[in-house]
Amino acid sequence: MNIEVKELSALLSCGNVSQPENPFNIGKNYFIRTVTHHHTGRMVQVTATELVLEDAAWIADDGRLTDALKSGTFNEVEMFPSNSRVIIGRGSVIDAVEISTIPTSQK
Repeated sequence: MNIEVKELSALLSCGNVSQPENPFNIGKNYFIRTVTHHHTGRMVQVTATELVLEDAAWIADDGRLTDALKSGTFNEVEMFPSNSRVIIGRGSVIDAVEISTIPTSQK
């Protein structure tokens, strides 16, 4: 019976997110939309349940999304404190895209 529990646990676990099927690149900049907010930041850690960003901002107003993603310029930006890590639950993520530059100041 112990073997069955281990097999069932392996089937239900999220596994090691550092495996190749993890789509995120550590050190890259991302724009992430969740069910309630939009964020930008540099990805520093990915776990089975969270994404961790540094140099992060809450994007209160994207403006024209296509233009904003290309330029990294958003209409309204609220920065998180410098030297802080922002943790986003992966279950809340709608989509995420790697972007070339992220905001560095409040706007």
